[in-house]
Amino acid sequence: MYLVETTPIGKDRLPLADLRGHLRLGTGFSDDTVQDDLLERILRGALTEVETLTAKALLHREFVLRLDAWTGTAHHLLPRAPVTGIGGVSIAYRDGTRELVSRDRYRMRRDPVRPALVSSGYLMPSIPTGGEAEVVFTAGFGQAWSEVPQDLALAVVSLASARYEDRQGDRGLPDGVRALLSPYRPIRLARSV
Repeated sequence: MYLVETTPIGKDRLPLADLRGHLRLGTGFSDDTVQDDLLERILRGALTEVETLTAKALLHREFVLRLDAWTGTAHHLLPRAPVTGIGGVSIAYRDGTRELVSRDRYRMRRDPVRPALVSSGYLMPSIPTGGEAEVVFTAGFGQAWSEVPQDLALAVVSLASARYEDRQGDRGLPDGVRALLSPYRPIRLARSV
């Protein structure tokens, strides 16, 4: 499985002002934005870490999922939630040709925790040996940071703040961030082999 974000988050959608306030950085000076590049990098890192730990896309954007096998015979679990739409499904063959799967062969199961691409019939489209399926989907809570659930938004800003304050030290997840993320962390029932 290979997940690619095709519409990256613009700097204007990141909560730089929230992070500056959380860090209690000075305001009203001519050089207020001197650390913006560093803050942006730290925020992007914290956002990626939170999204990975929770399997959520906080800000709305498009993803492309490439895989060589479905998670089930009649469905495939999508790696980010909440999914707002499926852009298309295609099958790529070993020789490089690609076939678009008709929209009447699948549907989206809307689920806030485990969204899935579901077959309209009994089986998902066949993925040939050496080929892959490509699923284009959009996911996220909203376009603006204000649409992100407050506890997840606070977790990102708190994690970014911790990373800013301790740039050389322990990279563990702070307890406060862990507590904010615990309701969103996926439950894994099966053991890994």
